[in-house]
Amino acid sequence: MAETARRHGGGRPLPPPPRGVNQPPRPKPEPVDREKTCPLLLRVFTKSGGHHTNEDYAVRGKEPKDEVQIYTWKDATLRELTDLVKEVSVAARRRNARLSFAFVYPDKQGRFTMREVGQTMSFPNRKQPDDSKTLSDLRFEIGDYLDVAIY
Repeated sequence: MAETARRHGGGRPLPPPPRGVNQPPRPKPEPVDREKTCPLLLRVFTKSGGHHTNEDYAVRGKEPKDEVQIYTWKDATLRELTDLVKEVSVAARRRNARLSFAFVYPDKQGRFTMREVGQTMSFPNRKQPDDSKTLSDLRFEIGDYLDVAIY
């Protein structure tokens, strides 16, 4: 690593490329052994009728009030997260409720940005293509927030 940094004329390694920009597909991660692997803390912010705005996350410590903290693993699916959100949100329990998931993370300038990653229906009998997508598949990074719009 140090040799590469010297060849490029600097003492520090180059920063990683921005997320989602011309990156080759990553190999499928191995399943997580949930008995042996410590879970991560996922901060989930729910809102009925739409997603929060980027400005709602602009000041650290003044995030939206409707927060749910979930301990989970990177192999958790959007279906699993839907079921967890339904435990705390009455709006998400409606039979025809649709949940839209978005990751909230800081961009290169340190401002929070939002990226929609999938949708599920409240009840699994109305299966959606995104139900089986995992946090890892969607390129979640530890420290990102999850914003859930409930329609």
